[in-house]
Amino acid sequence: MDCFGTIHRVKKRLADQAGIAFARHRRSSSTRPEAICSLRIAFRDDQHPTRGPLRAATPWKRMIRGAPPERQGEAIIRQPKRSTGAAPSFRTFEEERMSVHFLTIETTCDETAAAVITEDLRILASVVASQDDLHRRYGGVVPEIASRAHVERILPVIHEAIQRAEIRLTDLAAVAVAHTPGLAGSLLVGLCAAKALCAALEIPLIGINHLQAHVYACRIASGEDVFPCIGLVVSGGHTSLYRCRNALDFELLGSTIDDAAGEAFDKVASMLKLPYPGGPSIQRAAEQGNPQAYVLPRGLLDDPDSLDFSFSGLKTAVRYAITGPGRHDPTEVALSEQQIADLAASFQEAVVDCLVTKTMRAVTGSGVKKLCVGGGVAANARLRQRFEAAARDADVKLYIAPLRLCTDNAVMGAIAVEKWRAGRFDDLDLDIAPGVVRGV
Repeated sequence: MDCFGTIHRVKKRLADQAGIAFARHRRSSSTRPEAICSLRIAFRDDQHPTRGPLRAATPWKRMIRGAPPERQGEAIIRQPKRSTGAAPSFRTFEEERMSVHFLTIETTCDETAAAVITEDLRILASVVASQDDLHRRYGGVVPEIASRAHVERILPVIHEAIQRAEIRLTDLAAVAVAHTPGLAGSLLVGLCAAKALCAALEIPLIGINHLQAHVYACRIASGEDVFPCIGLVVSGGHTSLYRCRNALDFELLGSTIDDAAGEAFDKVASMLKLPYPGGPSIQRAAEQGNPQAYVLPRGLLDDPDSLDFSFSGLKTAVRYAITGPGRHDPTEVALSEQQIADLAASFQEAVVDCLVTKTMRAVTGSGVKKLCVGGGVAANARLRQRFEAAARDADVKLYIAPLRLCTDNAVMGAIAVEKWRAGRFDDLDLDIAPGVVRGV
């Protein structure tokens, strides 16, 4: 496969929407971005300064093509987007600070998402393409299916976000993308799209941590400064506790040593023959059940020195409650509706006990009076209820992401604004860091 040709075609397809014409250079033995291609912006040729190599330059120091020499110190973003015969207009530094746009991309697991955010954290557009229907028959996310779906959807999702925000690609000041943690194939799709845009538009790339972004969703939703805080991220792939000194300084305090809470929800739902995704199904069934009907274990809850979680034993206990030790496939056992409801309620209560108790233990030990909770499982009504009660009793300010920001989305990628302000950009050789965060 012609890799250079492929990169060129992808970049051209993205850039065509912004009125950018490509000038293809001779291939070089180097694999650095500047050896692949360079850009020709739609100004007259005699307005172009000599091009330097493509790089994630500091945006405010960037020199803009086509600006008069006396205004190069002020120019921030090129205007207009297409050659119209009219003289280009330019925004001053102060004018541009009022309307800096960021594109954020999220493809860590099974949602393809893009959002357009401003520097003052206004959400101009948010688009999420879910894959639930693709994975439902398997009872969980299939990585290969997820990554192929991302390939099909990433460009339409980005295009839709740009259209809804009523901007053009060349209005973007930076592109942010979640590059860790997550599924390798899924992460690659988002990162490659982000790199192509940054190379084509010559704007900075900002890599973000998906789990830290879940905590930052509380900042977006509340409109308040939530830091410093204790942050709990509880989702299908992760259950992690952080001490967050500020938006860019996270210390891992504890995490699951086996299954994530959301993963346990999906597996128990499968045993009870409830539909995927398991979280909403368990919650619905539990509404009619007795949470005290079954005595189920609370993994690591009796260890006062540990802030790690464990849900594997709980999952196994539910299986034995259905079948008995060493017996049939749980899906082959006929259960009454009340048994299903009681098992769902008992399981849900055990998970909630572990999450709330461990998290409040971290809050007490740290002395921090703010708690942020995010991730897909944070949408669980019983968990939210218990956290509200616990925070009230402990006189702790609680921030829980709204339902629309609990599951994976690109809005939470606005944490990139914090990195922007700190001048922390990434080079175009940024790589993915897949996998999961697990305790020792």
